Amino acid sequence: QVQLVESGGGLVQPGGSLRLSCAVSGFPSGYYAIGWFRQAPGTEREGVSCLSRSDGSTYYRNSVKGRFTTSISIARDNAKFTVYLQMNSLKPEDTGVYYCGADPGCSGYLMGDFGSWGQGTQVTVSS
Repeated sequence: QVQLVESGGGLVQPGGSLRLSCAVSGFPSGYYAIGWFRQAPGTEREGVSCLSRSDGSTYYRNSVKGRFTTSISIARDNAKFTVYLQMNSLKPEDTGVYYCGADPGCSGYLMGDFGSWGQGTQVTVSS
């Protein structure tokens, strides 16, 4: 069973940066996508980015393009890896609980339609 553990959230001023980490283990056969998602109070969870391990493609929602970057670090045994979300030029509207998720592909990431989730990490952008 896949396990996803997020870390790196916190309080940051507008214009600042944060890097989130998602430690992944037990990645199922046939799963190739790791996504980052966020949920603000009173809103639905939305996709922020998706990285496909099948071809290395990365996808971003329009509001974060040019500010957020997803990358991956794979352990030597290839059984575990860490996915990062580097967030620059943060805005108050980026505030929310950030989750990473796993799924066979990236097609459903914008709508938050993924099968497995971590517990989330809080990001607050405020002066």
